[in-house]
Amino acid sequence: MQHAPASEDSPSPEVDHPHGETNSCKRLLVVDDEPAVRRILETRLRMAGYQVSLAADGEEALSLFRREKPDLVILDVMLPKLDGFAVCRQLRAESTVPIIIISALDTTSEKVSGLDLGADDYLPKPFAPKELEMRIAVILRRQEVSAAPRPVDSRDGHHQSGIIRAGHLVIDTDRRQVTCNGERLGLTYTEFSLLELLFREPGAVVSRATILEELWGYPPRQATNLRVVDVYVARLRSKLEPDPRNPELILTVRGTGYVSQGVTTMSPMGN
Repeated sequence: MQHAPASEDSPSPEVDHPHGETNSCKRLLVVDDEPAVRRILETRLRMAGYQVSLAADGEEALSLFRREKPDLVILDVMLPKLDGFAVCRQLRAESTVPIIIISALDTTSEKVSGLDLGADDYLPKPFAPKELEMRIAVILRRQEVSAAPRPVDSRDGHHQSGIIRAGHLVIDTDRRQVTCNGERLGLTYTEFSLLELLFREPGAVVSRATILEELWGYPPRQATNLRVVDVYVARLRSKLEPDPRNPELILTVRGTGYVSQGVTTMSPMGN
């Protein structure tokens, strides 16, 4: 199936790249069955300082992923042998690696399907390579921040504790871990970032536009972008709530966004 190539001319936000400083140690896996798209993305991403591996079908993508362990996957949907949704499902069963889906299928249902499988972002074709670079940078920067050492309390030499207790959950913002009744839950980077944002100020309403901008790094350009937030909140509820259809911890504020509740204790969070 012919895909719309990445566009060099359409406008997109600018992003600064630390060429040769931090990007050079980051490996990206680009999966697309169109040679022209692979060439464009490989050239642009290498110029931005990344190491790039290429796959032309779903089976090759899984093989390369397991062998090379990339830091982020750029994944087309319409692939031979194994489509992108199946690849995304398998990757998510094995890893929390960030996944950006790129596709000529730009319907809301396709976007929701990809995000519902655990992708971190969805970029419709044609797109400007600069916009893809921006979204990659946002996701990888978020990973680096989450992995950075937390401040040390000079009084006892220990890391500052960032523990939030809400109902049956214990949220450790230092280690980016969540346990439910003592059992650790598997959250992706994006899911945990959303959880941390919602519980940063319990009881405060967080708008969908704010969530979209803080987590994905760009303001909403159309109503379907806000649907991304709804999909991720639904995913989070399915992992956290005893009954996701009747949530107790993350409530919807109609027409605005979401609010957290049920926090019983909250120690200082590391900055």
